[in-house]
Amino acid sequence: MNQRINITLPTETLELIDRNVQKGDRSHFIDQAVQHYINATAKENLREKLKQGAVRWAERDLGITQDWFNVDEELWQNSR
Repeated sequence: MNQRINITLPTETLELIDRNVQKGDRSHFIDQAVQHYINATAKENLREKLKQGAVRWAERDLGITQDWFNVDEELWQNSR
């Protein structure tokens, strides 16, 4: 289902659209552009959240490793 909306674009933007899209295809082009932008933005946001999570988990894992290092070292020394 489609809905008609009224938007305002800068003249330069409209000229760019008209140079690249056949007459009568503006709506389809704008729809595709908006979907592409939203998908790209969502992917970038997800990538950033995953990166932040990885850093957070890496710091936690390093802390756990450091906590257990002495225990492992002691067990290794006692097994000799």
